Amino acid sequence: MTTPSEARRAWVHRAPESQVMALYRAAIESSPHSDLPAPWWLRAMAAGGLSSRRQGFSVEDRVAKLLTARPGWIFVPWGLEADTGYWEYMPSERRLAEPGVPTTLAYTHRHGGWLDVVPVHARTAPPAIAVDGLVDLRKNLARFESLAP
Repeated sequence: MTTPSEARRAWVHRAPESQVMALYRAAIESSPHSDLPAPWWLRAMAAGGLSSRRQGFSVEDRVAKLLTARPGWIFVPWGLEADTGYWEYMPSERRLAEPGVPTTLAYTHRHGGWLDVVPVHARTAPPAIAVDGLVDLRKNLARFESLAP
């Protein structure tokens, strides 16, 4: 799998959207203080930030189109439990003197730009940089690729 669209095989991606949302909301109600595993777009829909699953898929597909056209970006199809996956900028690892984590771009429900970048690092992860959507990502991609540890 090299893009998020290739990873969309689970029930949560194919079942009627109303069923998916109803089950998620029921699970939240039964366990309001837990962090239930769910894709970023489902969390965003539940919070009212996205109007549909298709809108979330569109964000993922547009990011994939941008990053697959640039050398060095690799899609990692597994992330936290039930999440979409994330992107790594592999050349950034060359900046590390020890094994670590390359610059990473992940989808998020925590803000309306839906994307976070975590700079390359060894040991403790630095704070994520909120990206204000695809236009901001495109505009700052070279800067994100050149982040230093």
